[in-house]
Amino acid sequence: MGTGGAPAPALALALLLACAHVALVAAQDTERIEGSAGDVLEDDPVGRLKVYVYELPTKYNKKMVAKDSRCLSHMFAAEIFMHRFLLSSAIRTLNPEEADWFYTPVYTTCDLTPWGHPLPFKSPRIMRSAIQFISKHWPYWNRTEGADHFFVVPHDFGACFHYQEEKAIERGVLPLLRRATLVQTFGQKDHVCLKEGSITIPPYAPPQKMKTHLVPPETPRSIFVYFRGLFYDTANDPEGGYYARGARASVWENFKNNPLFDISADHPPTYYEDMQRAVFCLCPLGWAPWSPRLVEAVVFGCIPVIIADDIVLPFADAIPWEEIGVFVAEDDVPKLDTILTSIPMEVILRKQRLLANPSMKQAMLFPQPAQPGDAFHQILNGLVRKLPHGKDVFLKPGQKVLNWTEGPRGDLKPW
Repeated sequence: MGTGGAPAPALALALLLACAHVALVAAQDTERIEGSAGDVLEDDPVGRLKVYVYELPTKYNKKMVAKDSRCLSHMFAAEIFMHRFLLSSAIRTLNPEEADWFYTPVYTTCDLTPWGHPLPFKSPRIMRSAIQFISKHWPYWNRTEGADHFFVVPHDFGACFHYQEEKAIERGVLPLLRRATLVQTFGQKDHVCLKEGSITIPPYAPPQKMKTHLVPPETPRSIFVYFRGLFYDTANDPEGGYYARGARASVWENFKNNPLFDISADHPPTYYEDMQRAVFCLCPLGWAPWSPRLVEAVVFGCIPVIIADDIVLPFADAIPWEEIGVFVAEDDVPKLDTILTSIPMEVILRKQRLLANPSMKQAMLFPQPAQPGDAFHQILNGLVRKLPHGKDVFLKPGQKVLNWTEGPRGDLKPW
């Protein structure tokens, strides 16, 4: 069981010195994942699929960004950059008759509060309106009811369109999207908001901003465990215990005085640099299981400590999360110190070598312009692996599967 306090000072000092040495050694070496994961990570989707991009009225996309440019920098921005990428991608086709997939560029996370947080309450109406538009102006949605279409839905709980899990579960996936492939940041096993066949992606983290904060690779990792973020959300969870299912509160209560744990609710200007000086970076769930810390940890070579039961991680068929990360059950948070100090040094070394592989970092980012092997290409690889479409994708003449009047009454209002 975790002590919640400081281990013996000599032990703490020895661990920090040893891990600093590990970082210096790891900086000189990288390791490629062997077998299928490594092959998948390096796949090139160009020439293996064609995507048709619907041309929607700008009220569904560009006008939203023009109204509030903060949409370009929040962690849900993958929907915007995926659209921009596809417009100039070699896999785009202007002939819908030869398309394998159809993409509807609708930005459902660009309705922001004054504090910059996306409001999902209009999202179902925006999405329904966009689908109504493509179904009236092209024949392709109607012949499959969306089974050969994909949508980027980077909300906290994907196409359930709510930031609180209870209400997201109550809503369920928007009925009109039940046959489509969803590309989403949310992933949790056996959850109503993760539809079978969805592609789980990393949240958006600004690649150029991260690049400007890189430190020399030989910088010692003198921080054992690092975390910056909320432990409690008193505004939305005044009673406590609901936010992060209590896991973040447990981290703070157990380790706020532990010298091996550099944890705080403050977000310093040296945040990115600090992650590059840390051996382990905590990646606990918040309102949803995922967070940008997963991306930041991988990019900065900090071993991610994933505290989110049953999480489905981004590009899990290409990124060997079990080999690069550490998984800690939410109920085991009080034992974090024991768990992490018990990991053999050779295991830490290998995780750091794998994290140093440039292809691992590239797969987690949405750079502009796009680069081979990046998150854009990993999404396309996921779509390639779902081809060819089965016979059940195409409906018989007159056949209908989806119910356009299903869902909460508020979702059915025109947008």
